[in-house]
Amino acid sequence: MTFQTFELENWQSDHEQTVRFNLADSTVDPVTVADLIEDGEDLERIMSVPLYYPEVNGERSLRGLIAGLHDGIGTDDVLVTVGASEANAAIVDALCEPGDRVVVMEPGYRQVWGLARNRGCDVAAFELHADRGWAPDLEQLRRVATPGTRLIYVCNPNNPTGYILTRQEMAEIVRIAEDCGAWLVADEVYRGSERLTDAETPSFVGMTDKVIGVGSLSKSYGLSGLRIGWAVCTHPELADLWRRHEYVAIATGRLDNFLAECALRPAARRRLFERNRACVRRGYDLFSEWALRQGGRLTARPPMASALAFVRYDSDLSSVEVGDLFRRKASVLVAPGVFFGREGWFRINIGMDTGYLAQALDALAPVVAALPPASGR
Repeated sequence: MTFQTFELENWQSDHEQTVRFNLADSTVDPVTVADLIEDGEDLERIMSVPLYYPEVNGERSLRGLIAGLHDGIGTDDVLVTVGASEANAAIVDALCEPGDRVVVMEPGYRQVWGLARNRGCDVAAFELHADRGWAPDLEQLRRVATPGTRLIYVCNPNNPTGYILTRQEMAEIVRIAEDCGAWLVADEVYRGSERLTDAETPSFVGMTDKVIGVGSLSKSYGLSGLRIGWAVCTHPELADLWRRHEYVAIATGRLDNFLAECALRPAARRRLFERNRACVRRGYDLFSEWALRQGGRLTARPPMASALAFVRYDSDLSSVEVGDLFRRKASVLVAPGVFFGREGWFRINIGMDTGYLAQALDALAPVVAALPPASGR
């Protein structure tokens, strides 16, 4: 079987250390340890943390805080993983067999898409439509989620578009999953990054029995360096994920567990989300003003959430060719749209420090202006 490379991560690994401006990542300006730890008592506790293995499925105190983010979830319904990426990998490995139908949301983060292909699954997609404000085509989902479908994967809020599903859309996705007997995997790492509201995006957890919620500190918390994620599930299959976790990682870091606990305490969590939303809002205002000055060469629907803008460009060049031009001519790294299942687009991070973002956009402007126009213009 041909191995499906994780093209987005491969692109970032190859280039992110060789550019002046990395706008291919998907988190906000990172939080420092000093930003996170405001309590002197916590600082003293850090210095006394024994650097021994933590509980393999995550420290109980941390799992309790994660469980508290969801209604009807207990501490033992949580598995702490090395980022959301390990959770997704364990889910596909535990639930899917070669030939199983797996349905993914597109445009989307293509980790589950690639994992399922490498597992030998039959992978289909349902689309978010730009001309409908990135609303999902749920009729298409019902067509492709055939009886016996094993897994439906959604990302809400969505990466790369920033779209937030309505409660009605969430309910219909749940009905479709139940009708075909599929597991619903809800990647919810961008909850808390809402641009237009301070209300947190609802979770799919609790809406149906066969649902796994996936979360992380990497995106809405600005703590990607901790490499702490989780899977939340009341079903016995959570133990199957744990068994895979023991093979791949054994455990997450004990110090990471402690710092994650500091971040998930209610007051700290509110503060981190306020910081994230401020980064997203400032960054989008800066980006949108800049995009308007590009002579109609770029268009983007305002994201409802996330530190991301998904941008359509007016050129016949492939998105990888455009990304290469930006990298070589402006030393700015963006993420080509083809890596999310959409040619003719690119994803750009708008959540970094505004001074850094402004310099990167200034460097991009002449390269955008020099893009060969689409045929017919």
